[in-house]
Amino acid sequence: MQWEPDILGPSFQQRTLSLGQDSEGHVVATLVRSLPGLLARGRGPFSDVDVLSVHGWSDYFFQTELARFWTSRGARFYAVDLRKYGRSLRPEQTPGDIADLQWYDADIDAALSAMGHGAGSPSRRRLVLQGHSTGGLIFALWSARHPGRADALILNSPWLELQLGAMGRNALMPLVQARAHLDPHAPLPAVDLGLYTRAQHEVGAVAGTQYRADWRPARGFRVHAAWLGAVLEGHRRIAAGMDAGCPVLVLLSARSTPPLSWSEQMTTTDSVLVVDDIARVSTRLGRLVTVSRIEGALHDVFLSYPEPRAAAYGVMAHWLPRALRMAPVLYR
Repeated sequence: MQWEPDILGPSFQQRTLSLGQDSEGHVVATLVRSLPGLLARGRGPFSDVDVLSVHGWSDYFFQTELARFWTSRGARFYAVDLRKYGRSLRPEQTPGDIADLQWYDADIDAALSAMGHGAGSPSRRRLVLQGHSTGGLIFALWSARHPGRADALILNSPWLELQLGAMGRNALMPLVQARAHLDPHAPLPAVDLGLYTRAQHEVGAVAGTQYRADWRPARGFRVHAAWLGAVLEGHRRIAAGMDAGCPVLVLLSARSTPPLSWSEQMTTTDSVLVVDDIARVSTRLGRLVTVSRIEGALHDVFLSYPEPRAAAYGVMAHWLPRALRMAPVLYR
């Protein structure tokens, strides 16, 4: 498939990546790109960098400001809507349906090949992977299985541990896996009250004609047993320890607010994850892990109020050049 216009406007293009068939029909991923403008092309601190971003649960790529951060510094920016999400979701498909996070290897490999970073085709350009929430979990696991493919990993509030903690995960996991074995699409009780989405609207982070609420429902997609089992298995692998094969930056809010009822604190905190637990388990990701706690940030730090958003961009801008210099020393 060729590059075509994207819903985000003239600075963006999309390309459909065929992934074959499953029980629900033809499966695709969608790659979105934004290239540097004329003034930044071939210039800037990241002029030899390609960035691939992946979204979280019940999400898709629409963060144009994030793309501009990279392209204004010379990088080529790409984002992938994984199978059965956003641009890749087809009417007959179960949103977000997956039984093993490793299945996303096909989505990621197809995206990297379209970017010129396919396996066995070394690129002179450096590769930075950027994942949010479940996307952060997916990229962390992928990087450990494919050491040396990425030069740096940036995780935006990655979902590395269940909100109930390790003890809760260990107690819940066999029950979920048994349910998934009997009925993979068995629905589980809804726990998303839409409070995080409300916080984003209060902050003003999801305004604009490019925002698609049907691709990003306020209370999230329906949760099924097979999907939750896949996520819990990913958490177990992270807890056991891994090596991403490159320097890792983890961006987190400074604090969490339990998502039980609406509070104004939710506009300046993470109301999805227990950030203290994520900070602790982040140390299991590799040899060089930097954890940055951003005061006033939401679960997606790049959808926060302007001040914490700017702080997160500043951390990335200062961290990445040093990380790229350290990578060859740590990972020969």
